[in-house]
Amino acid sequence: MELDGDPVTAEELAALALCNYGHFTTMHVTDGQVRGLSLHLERLRDDCRLLFDHDLDTGLVRDLIRRTELPSSALVRVTVYAPDLELARPAAPKLPRILVTTRSAAHGDLPPLRLASVTHQRDFAQVKHVGLFAALAYRAAAQRSGADDVVFVDPTSAVREGATWNIGFIDAADRLVWPTGECLPGVTQRLLDSAWRADGRAATRRAVRPADSPDLQAAFISNAAVGLRAIAAIDETAYAPGHPMLRVLASLYVGLPAERV
Repeated sequence: MELDGDPVTAEELAALALCNYGHFTTMHVTDGQVRGLSLHLERLRDDCRLLFDHDLDTGLVRDLIRRTELPSSALVRVTVYAPDLELARPAAPKLPRILVTTRSAAHGDLPPLRLASVTHQRDFAQVKHVGLFAALAYRAAAQRSGADDVVFVDPTSAVREGATWNIGFIDAADRLVWPTGECLPGVTQRLLDSAWRADGRAATRRAVRPADSPDLQAAFISNAAVGLRAIAAIDETAYAPGHPMLRVLASLYVGLPAERV
C-alpha cells in the first residue's frame, strides 16, 4: 500500500477513514497489462476534476502502478484523496494524492449468484466514490437473508445496478440488454458492450423489471474483478446461468486486447 509511491502512514490514511471523501477505480492487471486501461484513467481524471477541481496526472498514475510489485495477476485499486482535507472546508484547495493498493484476483469459474433486490439510489451514482457504507450495508442484509448479493432497483422495481457491479441481461432474441436506470457506467460494462457490437450482435437499453420481463433468458454481473458472472435468480425470478450467449460474451471479453500500463 503506497501513497504517491511511498509507504502510507496511519495519519495519512486517517482522512480517508474519517472524511470518507475521494474516488477510485479498480483494474485487473495481468502481466503488466489491463483491459480498458484508458477508460480507467479517463474515469480517474474526470472524477478528480469533479471532486477536487484538479487535473490528475494520469501518466503519474501509470508510473505508480508500474512501480508496485505485482504478481502476474492482481487487482489494483487506485484511490485519489486529499490526506489534509478539512471536514469543515472540503472546497478549500487541496492537492489530491494517489493511493495504490493491491489484492489477489479471483481465479476459476465462480458459481452463479442469487440476488435480493432493494429500492436504493447511490449518492452521486456517476462517480466511483469511496462512500460504500450503504452499498455494503444492503449487501450484508441480503446475505443475512440467504442471498449472495444485492441489486438496487428504483421505486418502480426497475433495475439500476449492484453494490459494486453493473448488471446485464440476454433476451429471447439473443440481444444484450442493459438497464436504463441511473448507475455508474462501468469500464467492464463498456468493454462488454463494445465487444458484443463489434462482433455484429444486437444490444439495447431499456427499463428492466425482472418480475415483469419474461423475455429475459439470462442475467449477469460485470466488473473488473470478475469480468462477468452469471446470475441464477433475482428474488423469485430465475435465469439460465448456462445460457450459451453468456459463454459467447465471456469469450469476447477474454479476447479483447489489453493495454500495457
